[in-house]
Amino acid sequence: MLKSLFKPRPAQVAGRALYGRVVEQARSPALYRDLGAPDTVEGRFELYSLHVVLLLERLRLQGDQAAETSQALFDTYVRALDDALREMGVGDLAVGKKMRKLGEAFYGRARSYLAALEALPDRTPLEALLGRTVYADAEDRSAALADYLLAQRDALAAIPTERLNAGEVTWRPA
Repeated sequence: MLKSLFKPRPAQVAGRALYGRVVEQARSPALYRDLGAPDTVEGRFELYSLHVVLLLERLRLQGDQAAETSQALFDTYVRALDDALREMGVGDLAVGKKMRKLGEAFYGRARSYLAALEALPDRTPLEALLGRTVYADAEDRSAALADYLLAQRDALAAIPTERLNAGEVTWRPA
């Protein structure tokens, strides 16, 4: 009985698994080598956020289970950011302020990505957004990253929601 009391909900397990796959994909050397994403703390934040947004968009409006999985994915992402700040040596008193800034940055990007995706087939807003965020301090390769992002979005659309709710996602190679 105690075992079932402390057992995580299926959506929590799925959210953690999805985030693990986000991390694997966002760390793909091809994103940095071939697409020119900056291999910096900021560049990694942008790529992690981009992949999380793609999954959140895919799970949006797919029912209660998908909403719970989506929330668990987001919660896992936020915990990972908090852990990363602490590992980087940010003190306990400063973590809250930095997390608030990161949260604002994520929400702003999520809104902007969703608006850019809604503007498709016009890719101009998407490429401009990628140029301002991912490539802010690097050579702008936003057209290539937009191709990658749209291919990932198509791949996610082909994955049944039930698989995503089970924490299973297959990304296309970068």
